[in-house]
Amino acid sequence: MKGKNISYTEAYAELQLLVSELEKGETTVDELSEKVKRAAELIRLCKSKLTATELEVNNILLELGDQV
Repeated sequence: MKGKNISYTEAYAELQLLVSELEKGETTVDELSEKVKRAAELIRLCKSKLTATELEVNNILLELGDQV
């Protein structure tokens, strides 16, 4: 999967750009499939990073709760 080492912020920004291009009709039929595939990759990457962050924050909060 291309772009696995990009940050959430970079992935989100690229996804916004792709969506904007698709909404404006700036994408040719030849490019459409590749852009939709890339958007799906970016969505999966963002979702994965959000889930990992949520788990990490929850673990930190649990540890803090144990210390009180």
